[in-house]
Amino acid sequence: MEPSAFDPALDCDPYTLFRRLQEGTPPLLLALSATNPRLTAAQPWNPDQPLPTATEIVLVDQDGTIARSLALRLRQAGHHHVHALFGGIALYDYCLDPRVVGDERFLQAQGGD
Repeated sequence: MEPSAFDPALDCDPYTLFRRLQEGTPPLLLALSATNPRLTAAQPWNPDQPLPTATEIVLVDQDGTIARSLALRLRQAGHHHVHALFGGIALYDYCLDPRVVGDERFLQAQGGD
């Protein structure tokens, strides 16, 4: 399988994440990107703190590459509840047109696009 192919065991797709946020059943979102450290609905990643084990976790970055790599390493270390937002914020923003889903998209750069 090529590295950029969607893997349902590793990745969370933008539509599923949006639906869970909209329904009020979100996973714990951890923002990894230094360029967009504050995302609505996401907490900043702190590698020095242990990950909660009873909660599904979705790692978020700008384009999905860092999140995917880290999620894979964490899953190999036994954290099978960790996923990556496939395509990152870039794909999430592209897929969720506000003209279709409405103004509240739940996950976007604060004060930005």
